[in-house]
Amino acid sequence: MLAQERRLRVEERLRSEGRVSVSELSRAFNVSEETIRRDLERLEKDGVARRAYGGALLNEDEHTETPYDIRKRSSVTEKELIASLAAGLIRDGEYIMLDESSTSFFVAAQLKRLSDLTVITNSMEVVDCLGSAPGFTVMCTGGVKRPSAPSFAGHQAESMVRSYHVDKAILSCDSLDIDAGYTDRHEDTALIKRAMMASARQVILAADHTKLDRVAFANIGFLKELDCLVTDARPDRRWLEALDNNGVRLITP
Repeated sequence: MLAQERRLRVEERLRSEGRVSVSELSRAFNVSEETIRRDLERLEKDGVARRAYGGALLNEDEHTETPYDIRKRSSVTEKELIASLAAGLIRDGEYIMLDESSTSFFVAAQLKRLSDLTVITNSMEVVDCLGSAPGFTVMCTGGVKRPSAPSFAGHQAESMVRSYHVDKAILSCDSLDIDAGYTDRHEDTALIKRAMMASARQVILAADHTKLDRVAFANIGFLKELDCLVTDARPDRRWLEALDNNGVRLITP
């Protein structure tokens, strides 16, 4: 196993369990404890982990944003599953919007099996993914390049989004709470997502189960504004009742 692949699996375990042990990881991956310590040191530098005696804890500081390339490589299995389910809601010939989230990149890859789609996005990676797809029309918002991710935000991007009307908008978020709704760490991206919601007949939120019962800085919207929630695991009864009361269709594997 390559070092990069091993670190990715260590990260996935850390995000799933919240903490990891050097000795357990050493046995699981059949490498020395010193190798695992170096892996954890790298994850700490990336902002994912906080090293502790005998292992590491997941860095859950809401004010610390995990770099985009790390987010893109995290929970890949869950994102691919969510992307497949979300893409299944899109039909040939539709006009859609995709936000700048790492989840949207996986959705875009799944959309290639369709035809005659028009896609509006503020994500450079979505543009790269779908720009050469036969029969697709891909429109990029432009605007101010965000320093922390390959995407655009700002007044120009928001204005461009609001000038169109589409069938569906597929969004993600940093956190999702029954009362606070779905939220983002950054106001500029939250504003773009709100604009996409206003321009779409249907709003689809794609978010993995780890984002539930958490609240971030900037509000995007509330449950009543959603048409559909796509996630990788069936939530508990509280959530099922809240989604039903707000008329939100739930899609899980």
